[in-house]
Amino acid sequence: MKRFRFPLRPVAVMRADRELRAREALAAAIEGVRLAQEKVLAARGRISGLEAVMRAGRSGTFRAAEAVAAGLAYRRECGAELEAQKQLAGAHAAMEKRRGACIEANRDLKVISKLEEKARTRHRDESQRAEQVEIDEIALRRSAQRRLPLS
Repeated sequence: MKRFRFPLRPVAVMRADRELRAREALAAAIEGVRLAQEKVLAARGRISGLEAVMRAGRSGTFRAAEAVAAGLAYRRECGAELEAQKQLAGAHAAMEKRRGACIEANRDLKVISKLEEKARTRHRDESQRAEQVEIDEIALRRSAQRRLPLS
């Protein structure tokens, strides 16, 4: 019997490549979420530091210029935190989109893999059937030769 050849092999290769690229894109999106979370945490840390400075400034003598500067810095950091949270939300949305694409690519790859597995099974069964037919023919010939009377 001839060797197994899967006619959809090029499709399987393309889908495997697509699935690999989808996984890499998902990994990059997850890294983007991690970086965005770090930005939010850093902004919150800076805000906490400014709040501590502002509280400490209230216990001493009041200096208007320092209070205004601290207030402006606090507003700026609150704006930076808000922007970082927006980036985090965008990164989460991108990650979910990439996750969906990765799941879809994986499903497509599994479909082709199952088709290939079924084709291999069918090929193996056909090969075994052909071998069995050959074995049966050989056994039949031998049996017929034994039954013939020797003259």
